[in-house]
Amino acid sequence: MANKNNLAYLLLILTTLFWSGNFIVGKAASNYQIPPFSLNFYRWLFAFIILLPFTFKEILDHKKYIFYNIGFFIILGITSITIFNSIVYYSLYYTQVISGVLMISTIPVWIMVVASILNIEKTNLFQIIGVILSLTGVLFIITKADIELIKSLNFNKGDLSMVVAMFSWAIYSALLRKKTYEVSQIALLEIIIICGLVFLIPIYFIEMNFGHSITLGKPFILTLTYVVLFPGILAFLFWIKGISIIGANRAGVFLHLMPIFGALMAIVIFDEKFMFYHFLGAIFIIAGITLSNKNKKNA
Repeated sequence: MANKNNLAYLLLILTTLFWSGNFIVGKAASNYQIPPFSLNFYRWLFAFIILLPFTFKEILDHKKYIFYNIGFFIILGITSITIFNSIVYYSLYYTQVISGVLMISTIPVWIMVVASILNIEKTNLFQIIGVILSLTGVLFIITKADIELIKSLNFNKGDLSMVVAMFSWAIYSALLRKKTYEVSQIALLEIIIICGLVFLIPIYFIEMNFGHSITLGKPFILTLTYVVLFPGILAFLFWIKGISIIGANRAGVFLHLMPIFGALMAIVIFDEKFMFYHFLGAIFIIAGITLSNKNKKNA
C-alpha cells in the first residue's frame, strides 16, 4: 500500500510540474499570437493520433460499454478537453501566469464542493468555511484588491474566464471518481479525448473564420510538442492513475504545488511580479485549502 501511495505521489508531482509548464508555454503562445482554441484543438488531435494504436482494439472490444455510458464520457470530455484547456490558453492572453496558477490552486476545494453536491463525498462546516476563504482569495486576485476596480466592474477578462476553467476541471475530477471503469486508464483517456475533440472541432472553425489561424513555424511546433506530450498525454494519464490510487480529494491537494512551480517559472522566464493582491489571495487560498483538508482528515 505504501509503495502504491508513493507511486501516486510521484505521478501527481510530475503532473503538477507538467501542468505548471503548460501555463508558461500557454503564455509564450499568446506572445507569439498562436490562437488559443486552435492550439488546444491541435494539442488533442495529435494526442488522439498518438494514443490510437495503443487503444484502438480495447475501445472496439468495449464499444457496447462505451456507448452505454456515452453521456457520462461526453461530460468528462467537454469539461476537461473542450472547456478547461481552451479557456486556460485564452485566459493567458489577458492575465499573468501567477494569477492563473493561484486561481487554479483552489480547484481542490471546488472538487470537494462538487463531490458533495453529487453525493460522491460528504462535507461539513470546515469545508464550507474553506470554500468561503478560498473564494475570497480568488476575489482578491480578480479584483486586484482595488476598490475602484470593484466599483467600475472593469475586471480582467482573463481572470474571469479562469474562474470558468477552474470550475470545469473540478467537475471533471469529481465525476472521474464517481465511477469504476471497465477500460484501462490509457483507453479511458482516449475516450475522453475523442468526446472532447468532437466539440472542439466547431470552435476551431469558428476561430479560423474570425481570422485567427495557425502560422506554421518553430514557435508553434515547439509549443505543440510540449503541450501534446507533457501536459496532454503524460499528465492526464498520471492524474487518472493518481486519482485511482488515492482518490480525487487527496489527489487534488497536489494542485497546490502549481502556484509554486508556476510562479517561480513565470518570475524567471517572463519577469512577472508577485504583487500584494497575489499575496492576499494566496493567504486566503492557503487558509481555505488547509481547513478543507483538516475536515477530510477528521471526517
